[in-house]
Amino acid sequence: MSRRQVMRGAAVAGGGAALLAHFPAWAQPVSSGIATPLATVSGQDITLRIARQTMMIDGRLSRAIGVNGTVPAPLIRLREGQNVRFHVVNDLDEDSSIHWHGLLVPTQFDGVPGISFPGIRPRSTFLYEFPIRQSGTYWYHSHSGVQEQLGHYGPIVIDPAGEDPVKYDREHVIVLSDHSQMAATAILRKLKQQPGYFNYQKQTLAGLLAGKGQPLKDRLMWGGMRMDPTDIADVTGSTYTYLVNGHGPQDNWTALFTPGERVRLRFINASAMTTFNVRIPGLKLTIVQADGMNVRPVEVDEFQIGVAETYDAIVTPADDRAYTLVGESIDRSGMARATLAPRAGMAAAVPPLRKRPLATMKDMGMDMSGMSGTDHGSGNMAGMQGMDHAAMGHATPGGDMAGMEHGGQGQAMPGMEQSGAMPGMSGGGGHDMSMNMRDFSNAAQVEKNPGVQTISPMPMDRTGEPGQGLEDVGHKVLVYRDLVALDRNPDVRAPDRSLDIHLTGNMERFMWSFDGVKMSDHMEPIPFLQNERVRVNLINDTMMGHPIHIHGHFFEMVTGHGDHAPRKHTVIVQPGGKVTFDLTADAVGDWAFHCHLLFHMEAGMMRVVSVRPREEQA
Repeated sequence: MSRRQVMRGAAVAGGGAALLAHFPAWAQPVSSGIATPLATVSGQDITLRIARQTMMIDGRLSRAIGVNGTVPAPLIRLREGQNVRFHVVNDLDEDSSIHWHGLLVPTQFDGVPGISFPGIRPRSTFLYEFPIRQSGTYWYHSHSGVQEQLGHYGPIVIDPAGEDPVKYDREHVIVLSDHSQMAATAILRKLKQQPGYFNYQKQTLAGLLAGKGQPLKDRLMWGGMRMDPTDIADVTGSTYTYLVNGHGPQDNWTALFTPGERVRLRFINASAMTTFNVRIPGLKLTIVQADGMNVRPVEVDEFQIGVAETYDAIVTPADDRAYTLVGESIDRSGMARATLAPRAGMAAAVPPLRKRPLATMKDMGMDMSGMSGTDHGSGNMAGMQGMDHAAMGHATPGGDMAGMEHGGQGQAMPGMEQSGAMPGMSGGGGHDMSMNMRDFSNAAQVEKNPGVQTISPMPMDRTGEPGQGLEDVGHKVLVYRDLVALDRNPDVRAPDRSLDIHLTGNMERFMWSFDGVKMSDHMEPIPFLQNERVRVNLINDTMMGHPIHIHGHFFEMVTGHGDHAPRKHTVIVQPGGKVTFDLTADAVGDWAFHCHLLFHMEAGMMRVVSVRPREEQA
């Protein structure tokens, strides 16, 4: 009898695996269910030891970096109003660090090497000491190299000083992450050599003949533009195993409940590169907190969680049965899977991976609404005849579009070099189409050459839309506009000024940046004055979603909710879209500002925000 057969027999004996025959092969449990809670540390003085270790994922041994011998790192449980001292011991042979993601701490303890402190040297100890000024669900992780990918991350739960407005009987922390047997440095190297290296879901001739994916005319159009509509995620299930609390889909990590209980699930996306679509078939999720901040309860069936975001949800399972918790990767190449059950050893049917999404013209920055003959779902270009090409994002003063980059591909459209005409289009029509896709492959020239300009940028506010691939799932999906702060915002002043920041990239060379400038180019910090109120417009000039995080601050999303705007520290800017938020620069110091896709940050999509006292400006 094989090991798998033995394990399957043990799972059946555990009482829940009569349903095993319904599981996809990749989701077959090799255990009867792991119901072990996360290791927890608390108190005024906490020691955290960073070291190399191994971890077992779905029966396979893997190299990792952990904290106190665990991946994820221990759950840190604190209370609002207390002071805490973290003695962080670096047992690695390289520098390390800990950033307290979402916590409002003095800049010298923010934990970003080269910005807020030098880093923690090998075989040394660093003392972090700060007051706890907030409550909610947060997390911590390394900000040194690619250690985060290797397992250097953990959850933080801070209980409120007073009564918690969220009522619940039981809670579970759900840390979603991705892990690879391939070294993180090797992953980044392969992305630099061939950005589509991990995409095993490209469209094929067989798919075309079977009627799957784009129709032929759209494939020819996208091919002519040298763009790939399946390019949704840089690193996929071809190399990643998606984890819940450090356990793979086959491990069947299990969260226990008693029927009728209100169960609080604290979701943290601690992955390096994966956006997850989260649902529990058979249960409604009532979202009560976003990024640690309480929101008015909103009931949904599914939500998208970007890297570094957190959401708290209440579920009330009434039946004495198991439920499957699904964290499907955005490109649907795999899933993180766990079980919510009244007893350990139970399992529920695992839904199959849904059809992988395709990028559309909207993801390219083209608002196709109101255009007759256009199939928005597939990116059909039939309605593009007669468009106003002068409005298409990037051009030289003479209308030459040779420098135009589409979706970060770093390639001009064939046939555009002289006339600016797109194949299959005719000029002179009444349609105004903004692509807002600028070529920043030569950042220095773009920044310094006034002859290069953007014509009629019209990015779309997509905060009222579900994330990629969730447009037509047939049930309620959380969108940012659903979020309303439970309490009135602490600062409701009108902005003093407005600032546009473009998210830019070149996929051909896997280069990512803000406003066309990589962090390595040592640009001046983005300047703010203490306590000034700034409206920030994040404009995504690429065809990939970016979770953007600012350190040391929260911001209020401008989504039409006035003084109850949702407050967040990380936000997904959808492809071709725009997110607007108001920020009060109330924390003096230098702070990191970056895309939280680890390899995008490593490839340049990071800047420094510098908040200076007003007297320094006198």
